[in-house]
Amino acid sequence: MNNEIRSIFDRIAPVYDQLNDWLSLGQHRIWKEMTVKWSAAKPGDTCLDLCCGSGDLTFQLARRVGVTGKVYGVDFSCNLLATAKERCQKYYPQPPITWIEADVLNLPFEDDQFDAITMGYGLRNVKDIPRSLQEIYRVLKPGAKAAILDFHRPSNAILRTFQQWYLDNLVVPLATNLGVKEEYAYISPSLDRFPIGQKQVELSQKAGFVNATHYPISNDMMGVLVVIR
Repeated sequence: MNNEIRSIFDRIAPVYDQLNDWLSLGQHRIWKEMTVKWSAAKPGDTCLDLCCGSGDLTFQLARRVGVTGKVYGVDFSCNLLATAKERCQKYYPQPPITWIEADVLNLPFEDDQFDAITMGYGLRNVKDIPRSLQEIYRVLKPGAKAAILDFHRPSNAILRTFQQWYLDNLVVPLATNLGVKEEYAYISPSLDRFPIGQKQVELSQKAGFVNATHYPISNDMMGVLVVIR
């Protein structure tokens, strides 16, 4: 990812969770729970949460794998990782989590290492989506799953209009009040660039995944891409 996007996430770290609540109309926790279920993580597994942010998916993975498992949370924003570590000490004093500052386009892991991978709101922001999918493929064990959650533009024109309305009238004013208006202005252009579900499936297949399915949720304003190595 480029330094500009990294600096945006470093600056919004203090208000990241509050903005996610507004951006998802309060639903992001449910979607994250669905994403972890789709990853098929189970007790004793070694799991990876990419673009972990402040750690929501990472903590859910840790609860699933238990004390016999292992979870790595990776993000390129040192400020978001600091927030995740702080939350971890406060709410989850003994989960098997290792926090790593790294670029998802060049993961610091061996091949065939993970039983399950999650990624929440990250794929839309990488500068090279095919490369990111290739890296996920590389570090997953054969037969293992990755579940990738993100916003995207709905295909329905009315829903697209509604999405733009709430971005303009709910999210931007909130971001303005919290002092991060410019930082959140990147959301609309990032949605315009991001491939819709079928295209995500095609990119996954090109990366080598034998099985890729995109599940639209929240009236197609959101989706989970589930891939099997």
